[in-house]
Amino acid sequence: MIKESIHQQRRAPQVLVENKLSFAGDDAQLSIYDTFEQANAIDLVSDQLMFCGMVSGKKVMHSNKGAFNCDFFPHESFVMAPNHAVAIDFPTATLNQPTTCIAIEMSDNRIKQVCDGLNVNAPLDNYQQEWHYQESLVHTHHNAQTQALLDRMVTIFTENHQDRNFMIDLAVRELIARLLRHQTRDFIISHSLSQPDHNGLNAAIDYLLLNIREEMNIDELCKKACMSRTKFYSEFKRHLGSSPAEFLFQARLKHAAQLLKNNNSVTQACYNCGFKDTSHFSRSFKRFYGLSPQQFKIRSQ
Repeated sequence: MIKESIHQQRRAPQVLVENKLSFAGDDAQLSIYDTFEQANAIDLVSDQLMFCGMVSGKKVMHSNKGAFNCDFFPHESFVMAPNHAVAIDFPTATLNQPTTCIAIEMSDNRIKQVCDGLNVNAPLDNYQQEWHYQESLVHTHHNAQTQALLDRMVTIFTENHQDRNFMIDLAVRELIARLLRHQTRDFIISHSLSQPDHNGLNAAIDYLLLNIREEMNIDELCKKACMSRTKFYSEFKRHLGSSPAEFLFQARLKHAAQLLKNNNSVTQACYNCGFKDTSHFSRSFKRFYGLSPQQFKIRSQ
């Protein structure tokens, strides 16, 4: 979908490295970057939060000071904090198979509005903090919902719809909310593993992740959390953004991806993460990552 929309907008390139085509909205801008030849150490920086979604090819993102170095592939997101420069290598770009990504820049004002809304509707009571954007680089696989949102945003930004600005506003707010959810989810997981006794939710999350291969025992989780079943489901969903079963399922897939990166076989990754059937595991993995486990393993080597 993104590739088709970009193909319709693509024009003859003015430059071969990071050729840029931009579409402006209120407090946000979407840019399509195409690179048609191999290149190294191309600097990129923005004075606003920049959410990048890879479309095709491969980039190697790194800091000039060596603080991080990572490969960037399709179905992945790379979020740059304002004024945090990165350098980019393009090891596979060619004229016929360009390396392409989209970048969405969002204003501080829009981010604050979304944070304010989350603080009212989903306060982080158990952690004595408010929703806020943590100024850090984020590199992550994005799920099917985020991929669908990016598809939709390319269409909204590039078409001349009568409600274009209103639709852009809704889509940008959703993207920011997903980013904030991702950062907060990581914080809660880390907090739970380091301080499982801090609160009941931490205790349940810690137990769930330490027993990732086992079938989920909701009664045991409620006991760990010292909550009724109804209260536990409500608190879990409010803080983690998913049900316990969805959380465990995604945790298993992410753990499997790490095992594949560490050169475990597909069968080893399957059974070490609690899946009972390699066919079901492979189908689930491909839906989540956009690649089969074997393809993912080969790409990660």
